[in-house]
Amino acid sequence: MSPEKTLEAPDPAATPTHEHTRTGMSKDALNRAFIDNLFYVQGRFREVASPNDLYMAAAYTVRDRLLGRWIKCAETYRDSKARTVCYFSAEFLLGPHLLNNLVNLGITDVAGEAGAELGLDLHELIETEEEPGLGNGGLGRLAACYMDSLSTVQIPAIGYGIRYEFGIFDQVIEDGWQVEKSDTWLKNGNPWEILRHGLRFPVKFGGRTEQYHDEHGTLRVRWLADMEVIGVGYDTPILGYGVGNVSLLRLWKSEACESFDFQSFNVGDYYGAVQAKIEAETISKVLYPNDEPSAGKELRLKQQYFFVSCSLQDMIRLQLHTVGPLDGLADKFVAQLNDTHPAIAIAELMRLLMDEHGMGWDQAWGITHKTFCYTNHTLLPEALETWSVRLFEKLLPRHLEIIYEINRRFLDEVRVRFLNDEGRVARMSLIGEEGGRRVRMANLAVVGSSAVNGVAQLHSELVKTTILKDFYDLWPERFHNVTNGVTPRRFIAVCNPRLAALITETCGDDRWLTDLNCLRELENYADDADFQGRWRAVKTAAKRNLARWLTKHAWVTVDPESLFDVQAKRLHEYKRQHLNLLHIVSLYQRLKQDPNLPMVPRTFIFGAKAAPGYHLAKLIIKLINAVADVINHDPQVNDSLRVAFMPNFNVQNGQRLYPAADISEQISLAGKEASGTGNMKFSMNGALTIGTLDGANVEIREEVGEDNFFLFGMTAEEVSRRQAEGYRPWDICRDDHELKSVLDLITSGLFSHGDTTLFRPLIDNLIHQDPFMVLADYRAYLDCQERVSRAWADRPRWERMSILNVARMGKFSSDRAIREYAEKIWKVKPLPVSL
Repeated sequence: MSPEKTLEAPDPAATPTHEHTRTGMSKDALNRAFIDNLFYVQGRFREVASPNDLYMAAAYTVRDRLLGRWIKCAETYRDSKARTVCYFSAEFLLGPHLLNNLVNLGITDVAGEAGAELGLDLHELIETEEEPGLGNGGLGRLAACYMDSLSTVQIPAIGYGIRYEFGIFDQVIEDGWQVEKSDTWLKNGNPWEILRHGLRFPVKFGGRTEQYHDEHGTLRVRWLADMEVIGVGYDTPILGYGVGNVSLLRLWKSEACESFDFQSFNVGDYYGAVQAKIEAETISKVLYPNDEPSAGKELRLKQQYFFVSCSLQDMIRLQLHTVGPLDGLADKFVAQLNDTHPAIAIAELMRLLMDEHGMGWDQAWGITHKTFCYTNHTLLPEALETWSVRLFEKLLPRHLEIIYEINRRFLDEVRVRFLNDEGRVARMSLIGEEGGRRVRMANLAVVGSSAVNGVAQLHSELVKTTILKDFYDLWPERFHNVTNGVTPRRFIAVCNPRLAALITETCGDDRWLTDLNCLRELENYADDADFQGRWRAVKTAAKRNLARWLTKHAWVTVDPESLFDVQAKRLHEYKRQHLNLLHIVSLYQRLKQDPNLPMVPRTFIFGAKAAPGYHLAKLIIKLINAVADVINHDPQVNDSLRVAFMPNFNVQNGQRLYPAADISEQISLAGKEASGTGNMKFSMNGALTIGTLDGANVEIREEVGEDNFFLFGMTAEEVSRRQAEGYRPWDICRDDHELKSVLDLITSGLFSHGDTTLFRPLIDNLIHQDPFMVLADYRAYLDCQERVSRAWADRPRWERMSILNVARMGKFSSDRAIREYAEKIWKVKPLPVSL
C-alpha cells in the first residue's frame, strides 16, 4: 500500500469553493476529505498511520456524506409530524458499514479511484472493518435488512435496541470443537455512531410498590426501586439506496447514575467505590449472556426491560416535544415487536402512561394496544419465551402487577366468549401454571398488540392452527402474514459485484436494486449459451475467491470446479446439519467400498455457530470437523469429496459464501422453520435449493418453479401425522442397511481416533428419540441428492436453472416486505426526502 503521492497536511485555503470537502462526491472531494480526516480526526500522517487509522479516515469521509442527508431527513420528518415506525429488536446484525454505504451513496467506483490515486486499496480498507456482531442470526439480520428497506422505501423509522459492548462471540475451532472468544468489536472505535449525551433516561429495577392518592384523590401506584441505571443513546444513520431518506438506529448503553462513590473510596472500600458502575454497565455488556445459570436469566430480562424502557421514554419525549399531548401517541408512533424479546414494552408503556403521566387504565390501554404490533418468529413451543413469576417479582414488581391486571381483564373476556371452557382459559392466560408459575411473553405480546404476523405463508398458517390457535379463534382479524425478505443492496450489490454488474448490463440499468421484479428480464437469456457462459464465469470467480479464503482461514484446499454444496446458518437440531452430515458419510462409505464409483466431485461447506450452552449442537460441530479431517486426508477420495467448516460465520463471511454456492441446503424438518432468510440470499446469488416444504422454501419453490428446486421430505401434515401415530426411529435404522452402517461407522471410532464413546450421545439421540426426524427423511434426502448430481452433470440445464432462480426472486426483497407492513399493519405512507 505504498502511496502514489504524499499525503501532506491539508491547506484549508486551497479547498475549491465549488464542492465542499465534507459533502462533495467527486474523486477530488473524497481525496481532500480523506486527508482531512486522517490528520484532524485520527491525528496521523501517512507514514505512521495504521490500517485502522486509514479505515477510520475512510469511514469518516463516507459518514460525512450521510450526515447532511440525515439532518435534512430528520427536519422533514419533524416538520411533517409524520407517523413513525419504531422497530423494537434485541438484535441488529448490521454487517460492515463502509461498502454498504458506498453502494447506497452510489460512489463505490469513484471511491475506488480516489483511493488508488492516494495509493490506497479500497478492498483492503473494507476488509479492515470490524463487524458489529449485535445479533445471533436471522432475527437480527432481518432487523438490519428492514432498517435498510425502511429508508429505501422512504418510511419514517427509528430502530431501537442495545449497544452491546461485546457482540456475539467470535468462534474459533480448536481440535474440532467450537471455542467462544469475546467479540471486542468496539476496541478500535466505531466511526458510524454518534453519542447523544443529552439522551439519558433512568431505568429502575427491584424494590417494591406502594399505593397512594394523588392531588385529585385518585388512587395511584408508586414504584420504589432499589436499583437505578441510566440509558445513554448512540445513533447510527441507516441510508436508503438512491434516496434522501435516512433511518435512525438508536442503541442504548447502560451507565451508573454515579460512576464513583467517594465515601466508599475514602474508607478504603475500593471495590465498593466502583461497584455501582460495574453492575450498571453489565446490562449492556454482552449480547445474550448464557442464560442457563439463574444469573444469566436475570441479566437477560434486565437487558430486555432496559432497552424498551429507554426507547418508550424516548418516544414519549419526541411526542411531547414535537407533536403534542400523549393521547395522540399511537397516531404518531407504531412500534413493531421483533419477536417476544421486547414484549415487556407493553407493560412498561402502561406503567409510564399511568404512573408517570397520570392516565387511567382504559385510556392507557387504548393507546398501548393501538401502538404495538407483534411479529412471531418461531413454531417451537419450547422457544416461546417465558419468565418465572419469582424473577419478575424480584426485578419488575410493578410490571408484574400490571400483567396480572391485564390478565384478569383479558380472561374475563375469554370466559364470556367461550363459556365453560376452562382449558382454553388456562392455555390463553398470561401466567402459566405448569412447572412453576411463569409469565408467557408471547401471550402478552398478542394480547397487547393490534396486529400479529408470521413471516412466511406456511408459518403464518401454522401459527393460527398450532401455537396461537386460541388467540386466532378469538381475534382472527389481528392475524396477518408478511413473508420475510432481504435487501438486494447488501446481498447482491455488496457481496457479489460481478453478478450485480452483469445484471445491470443485461437489464439496461440498475432499477432492479429498488425493484427486484426487474430481474425477470433475465429469463429472456436463460437459454442463451453466451450468457450462460458469462453467468458461469461470475460463479467460478466467486468460488475461486472463497477457495482462497478457505485455504488461508480453514486450512483446507478445495477445487473451484467441484460442486459447492453449502449449509450456513445457526447450528440447531431442527435445521438438521446432521442430516447433511449423514449424506457425506454415506458418500464416503460408498467411495471406500468402490473407489471407481462414478461421482460428481463435491465440496461440502458448513458455516454455523452453536449457542454456548447447547451441548448437542457443539457435538455436531465437532463431528463435522472430525469427518472433514478424515475425508480431507484420505487420498483415495479427495478427487471426489472434500469437507470444509468456515469458522466464525457472520455477515461478512456470509457475503463470501452466498456468491460461491452452487447448492443451498435448506433441510429443516417441515413445520419447524418460521421462514429463513439464508435461503433467499443463496437463491439471489444463483444457488439452487435442496430443501423441504418448510418456511419460505414453500414460496421460493412456487416462485422459481418446481423444476428449478430440489424437493424432498415429509410435509408438515405428514410430520404431524407420523408423530401422532408414534414415531420409532429405530425401526427406520433397522430397515435401512446403509443408514445403519453409516451410524455404526460414526460410533466405530473412525472419526474420533478410536474413541467409540465421543459421538455416542448424538447417535443415541437419533436412534432412540430423533425429535426432528432426521432418520425419517434420510432416504428421501439421499435420493434427492442423486437428482442434484444428475442435474449438475448437464451444465446448460444447471445454468438455466441458476439464472431462473435469480430472475424469479423479486418477491423476496425486504423492500416488498416493508411495503406490506406499511400498508397492512402499520398504516404508514412513504415520505420522500429530496436529495
